[in-house]
Amino acid sequence: MRWALVKVAVAVTAMVVVAFAVPLGLVIKEMARDRAFSNAERQAAAIAPTLSITTDREQLERAIASTNAGAGGRMAVHVPAAAGPESGRLDIGRGRAAEKDLWTVQRIPRAAMAEVAGGSVLLQPTAISSGQIAIVEIFVPQNEVSKGVTTAWLVLAGVGIALIVGSVAVADRLGVRMVEPAQRLAGAAHALGEGKLGARVPEEGPAELRSAAIAFNSMADQVVGLLANERELAADLSHRLRTPLTVLRLNAASLGEGPAADQTRAAVAQLEREVDTIIRTAREAKPQTVAAGPAGGCDVSEVVRERMDFWSALAEDEGRTARVAGIGRPVRIPVVRAELAAALDALLGNVFRHTPEGTAFAVDVHNGEDAVIVLVSDAGSGIADPKAALARGNSGGREGSTGLGLDIVRRVAESTGGDVRIGRSVLGGTEVRIWIGLDGWRAADAPRRGHRLRRRGRRGGLGPDL
Repeated sequence: MRWALVKVAVAVTAMVVVAFAVPLGLVIKEMARDRAFSNAERQAAAIAPTLSITTDREQLERAIASTNAGAGGRMAVHVPAAAGPESGRLDIGRGRAAEKDLWTVQRIPRAAMAEVAGGSVLLQPTAISSGQIAIVEIFVPQNEVSKGVTTAWLVLAGVGIALIVGSVAVADRLGVRMVEPAQRLAGAAHALGEGKLGARVPEEGPAELRSAAIAFNSMADQVVGLLANERELAADLSHRLRTPLTVLRLNAASLGEGPAADQTRAAVAQLEREVDTIIRTAREAKPQTVAAGPAGGCDVSEVVRERMDFWSALAEDEGRTARVAGIGRPVRIPVVRAELAAALDALLGNVFRHTPEGTAFAVDVHNGEDAVIVLVSDAGSGIADPKAALARGNSGGREGSTGLGLDIVRRVAESTGGDVRIGRSVLGGTEVRIWIGLDGWRAADAPRRGHRLRRRGRRGGLGPDL
């Protein structure tokens, strides 16, 4: 924008300079020419009184020598033959005009200009005592005609260049005054989008940009306040869980020995760690983020095996059949291990919470070049309204559900460019499909399958090329 303003200023100023300087330069040239020939006319008029009195050569020569043009050898007088003491025409001084020009002026007694070598001549007819017409010839050199024109043109060119430079300087200052606040506003917006909550914009510049800066700073302050309130609320809510967790831990300690008791105590310990992590993260000034890539990813197969080992003990107690498929080899994805584990726990917890005992369930992992799909299926009655269940905070018609579990799963999928779909499973109940995108990310040790997974429909099935 700044350079655009400068270009516009240069173009406009150049057009104005050309529009005024060119005609003015031509006028100056014409004025110099008129000045030179007006001076020649005055020189010719100075000899007219002498010609009206006498045509004597000696007297005429003295009169011519007394003028500037005559002293410079630029004046000549042509007296007709009948007026001279001899039979021939009387020519005094160095004549340069052609005979035809002299004859024309003598026949039509009117001043005329004629081009000669090195300049021009003024032919001025003058009446003499005999009633005839003598011609006074004044030579005007070319340098006399253009005297001062070059200097004037150089001055005009200098003035024009100065105007252009001045307009560029003014346009540049105006551009800086407009562009720099806009660039600062754009930079602050990018910084705020990257999580730099302290980004603010100086409230300066034109009125419109000052207003935009004030609005941006107010918005940034509100964002910081909302995030601070959210962190405090998360910390307070998590802190309230400490009391029931303490009771659970004490009760779990009294369960005795056995796989179920050990898993219960491990689950309580993990829950306490998660609550502590939430409280610490909420109390920090900046939210923690995990970089995507191999360092921030995990192995889906390993996480599924670990979580299924945890839930299998409870499934055995309730008489549920659990099936796992697709975890025979490592499958890397750009999701943090804890987030994937939380998503699986949310889905498997929903199976145990919302289906009767004895209901079978399954977890399948499908690996392709562009995506990894995790399917969690059950043989229950299904979800009455799958579309509503995908709405944030909605339970889909299930009693005793807040819908936050699917929010956790959705965030995991959407962080990779994927999504979550709910449909009817082959077991007859609900199927939740987590599509984890791999485009632009693939760990060096990840296996390549040679096929691509395709999305299909609202029910969340797999494409025919799986």
